[in-house]
Amino acid sequence: MLTRKQRDLLEFIHKRMQKDGVPPSFDEMKEALDLRSKSGIHRLITALEERGFIRRLAHRARAIEIVKMPDAMNNGGFKPRVIEGDRSDPPAGAIPVQAAAATELPVMGKIAAGVPIEAISQVAAHVSVPQQMLGTGRSHYALEVKGDSMIDAGINDGDIVVIEEGDTADNGDIVVALVEDQEATLKRLRRKSGMIALEAANPAYETRMFRDDQVKVQGKLVGLIRTY
Repeated sequence: MLTRKQRDLLEFIHKRMQKDGVPPSFDEMKEALDLRSKSGIHRLITALEERGFIRRLAHRARAIEIVKMPDAMNNGGFKPRVIEGDRSDPPAGAIPVQAAAATELPVMGKIAAGVPIEAISQVAAHVSVPQQMLGTGRSHYALEVKGDSMIDAGINDGDIVVIEEGDTADNGDIVVALVEDQEATLKRLRRKSGMIALEAANPAYETRMFRDDQVKVQGKLVGLIRTY
């Protein structure tokens, strides 16, 4: 059995997905159900998931999938306020959004965020990157992340990382490291007692230790692009 609010929310999500192909945001759900805070939406979403009506997909924004609908939806007068588009009107005094310059960067292949994979130096594609992400005076390139060892640093499998090319890095920087001239990996670099530690951001992976001459820095992370 679903409560009235749970049924109303499920129906609203269902209608928005039929209309736009994507579920509504939590702000839109809150407004449609006339709730005061998003915490109430969180509780309703959790209840619907526990009852098997929806499924939330990990590490993705707005990742709600409707698994099933009740046999009979309540048609007792609830009409969700469907908001056209993803954004409401901007607040008074808001600074207008201006188009930003973008730069095409080569995507040089995949980089392992996990066990190092073979270094790839061929251009696989190109990606547009906001100019303010790049700064000036340095060359940049992009890589597609493969693996989940940097997930606690907010870097997921399939993300595109933007790398500032260079052979130096500060302690604690996330870098593209070339190990023994054969394998490339994306890790946090730390220098310890004359050695180089390549640290994962996932407790499932161990820190790997190398001599200084075994690791070459190929660049450091300056940005990330994610497609939902």
